[in-house]
Amino acid sequence: MTPALKFRDAISSRLKIMAKLDIAEKRLPQDGRIKIRFSDNGTQKEIDFRVSVLPTLFGEKIVMRLLDKDKLMLDMTKLGFEQESLTKFEVAIERPWGMVLVTGPTGSGKTNTLYSAISRINTVETNIMTAEDPVEFNLVGVNQVQVRENIGLNFAAALRSFLRQDPNIILVGEIRDFETAEIAVKAALTGHLVLSTLHTNDAPSTVNRLMNMGIEPFLVASSVHLICAQRLVRRVCSNCKEPSPLPAAALIQAGFTPEDANSVTPFKGKGCEKCNQTGYKGRVGLYEVMEIAEELRELILVGASGLELRRKAVDEGMITLRQSGLRKVKIGVTTVEEVVRETVK
Repeated sequence: MTPALKFRDAISSRLKIMAKLDIAEKRLPQDGRIKIRFSDNGTQKEIDFRVSVLPTLFGEKIVMRLLDKDKLMLDMTKLGFEQESLTKFEVAIERPWGMVLVTGPTGSGKTNTLYSAISRINTVETNIMTAEDPVEFNLVGVNQVQVRENIGLNFAAALRSFLRQDPNIILVGEIRDFETAEIAVKAALTGHLVLSTLHTNDAPSTVNRLMNMGIEPFLVASSVHLICAQRLVRRVCSNCKEPSPLPAAALIQAGFTPEDANSVTPFKGKGCEKCNQTGYKGRVGLYEVMEIAEELRELILVGASGLELRRKAVDEGMITLRQSGLRKVKIGVTTVEEVVRETVK
């Protein structure tokens, strides 16, 4: 749809009213949410919209993010983890203390991965506390706290009070600053399991990011047990997928070995009613899971660069984001284009 320009202010005001935002304020960015109930083929459905309003030169730009509770997948085996990566991740979240970090850009499914991890270890005896901004989905048996910057309830303040609440597991929505990072690391070193997210490009660069924030290398080495970097790529539509052979040279350039390049047949969606003629339906995660073992700890302690950490991790069997994507191309889950767009060699 391309509504006429005369409707611009009316549409943006309507959306702002629904999201309970200030319609008189057109100079500052605003965030809100809309809850909509509707009937989906006779069943009542509820969808949340996260609304972000940004003033631009020619009016306001509004982005709405749809959160569908029914689409929340909490089964870790269905997220797209390779078996060896999933095993490492499960071992790390079963530990009584330490830190597990999930990293990636906005909208790469980090929260979903953490929620899946929590629901795996959520029992009646465990006291799970979360600080989120905003709380995206309500989980049964989990104490979720909504962060409110405007009244001083930020991640650091929430974390501090959590430590007086006798938690077993703490989830911090995001580590944004030194203060939050410092309290999270201390909590991980004093017998709590801390799960959190960070914005970094891959797993090894997360270590440097924490050090840039001001955390000492010895604290990073002793508190962080595992770092998982992730991306989302679109799934090939299972209804209209068909073989789409590529020349071996193109596959080698994408990262396949010469032997694989001659035997792999990528798939592509032709486009049908089900996938809206796009050839893609649904999404799947690519995962790079870096376990911080003894030798990596030594490297972190001496302040090794991200490149050295990456080399060591790959030597120890880490599957990189690109490799994770190529494995999914091999089994026909996604396309080479998707993997190349989201990852680097």
